[in-house]
Amino acid sequence: MSPAREIRSSTSGSERAAAALAWCVPGGAHTYAKGQDQYPEDRAPIIARGLGSHVWDVDGHEYVEYGSGLRSVVLGHAHPLVNERVAAELAKGVNFARPSIAELAAAEDFLTAVPTMEMVKFAKNGSDATTAAVRLARAVTGRDVVAICGDHPFFSTDDWFIATTGMPAGIPRVSAELTTSFPYGDLDGLREALRSRAGQVAAVVLEVETMTPAPDGYLDAVVDLAHDEGALVIVDEMITGFRWDLAGAHALRGMRPDLVTFGKAMANGFSVSALAGRRDIMERGGPETDEERVFLLSTTHGGETHSLAAFRACVEVQRQEGTSARLLEIGGRLRRAVEEVVADAGLSDRVVLRGRDCNLVFATLDETGAPSQEYRTLFMRGLLRRGVIAPSFVVSSALDAADIEVTAQAVRETCIDYAAALDRGDPSPWMGGRSIRPVFSHRR
Repeated sequence: MSPAREIRSSTSGSERAAAALAWCVPGGAHTYAKGQDQYPEDRAPIIARGLGSHVWDVDGHEYVEYGSGLRSVVLGHAHPLVNERVAAELAKGVNFARPSIAELAAAEDFLTAVPTMEMVKFAKNGSDATTAAVRLARAVTGRDVVAICGDHPFFSTDDWFIATTGMPAGIPRVSAELTTSFPYGDLDGLREALRSRAGQVAAVVLEVETMTPAPDGYLDAVVDLAHDEGALVIVDEMITGFRWDLAGAHALRGMRPDLVTFGKAMANGFSVSALAGRRDIMERGGPETDEERVFLLSTTHGGETHSLAAFRACVEVQRQEGTSARLLEIGGRLRRAVEEVVADAGLSDRVVLRGRDCNLVFATLDETGAPSQEYRTLFMRGLLRRGVIAPSFVVSSALDAADIEVTAQAVRETCIDYAAALDRGDPSPWMGGRSIRPVFSHRR
């Protein structure tokens, strides 16, 4: 792909497929973050295939892709070793009446990779794993309330979390009463949340970090404070696990939570998630416990051999190639390249990169410096026109120097439109239709 090759031809194939999807599937996608309303109205490609860091839509347009599979495709599409191991398992059958030996091998590989945890149970999506952690915490503590970090955007599709969002339709109001929140990085805020529901909080749920690193001593203090109040600590590593570090961001930061949930980058896009934790807690989900038993995770497809083979292959590749370090290096090069062209355009205070280099996102700010969905639409549309799909700048290890060059040039050219919109005080001529909408939007 030549740098910033502008895609000018019709996207009618994608438009037709998107309309058909919307007719068959609520929202036109199986994940809200992939929905039609998360992309510019006239630039929402439907993907036909991917290889490495590139994807092709149904009209044959080629793109450099970021945020692949909502951050799950950490090694790039169709990674040869992953595909080889998956194919080998498919030939032997994928699901049986009893656990397969592949489940033992995967569990041992996981616990070796994540040595802070003592037991693990696999599932297919992050929501189920995190809700199982909440259920365990409630059983162990005999309490009902969950304290979630309000600065972290998503934990589960289940009622205990969705009741707190802008889309609570269909959820009994009592569910919201069982969840409280606290601000990230603010121990006094957490202390107040626990004090306001004294003796009721079963678990404190948070990510290790998102856009900014934790203040010194904060993570250890969270654990100590929660334990002092009789609550367990659940760390959601859906985004950070196997991306920040093979052992997880909590291990990288020296934190020792009670329960940790993983997903996304575990299996390079194949469906695997995990709940891991202390043995004394996790055993409550098995028949060996002397305590009241917890109906934990019971998934028909949790032990599918081909997905577990993908997970094991990912661990092998990460060990051989130092994937976490490579993601940091690639992301660092991308950050420098993008920030340079943004600065050249005089837009450093309007297009802002945030987050750890392996997990970069961008903020699009309007004339007043406020976050703007309209300018996000302009920015994403400009990149799409020039062959870059970028709901974020989250990298995979398949990206190379040529991809970064294409991206930087696409950003450079899009900044011309951005600057013109700022001068005009109106981005709508460059939006291609309606604005992108927030995921948690309760009405059109």
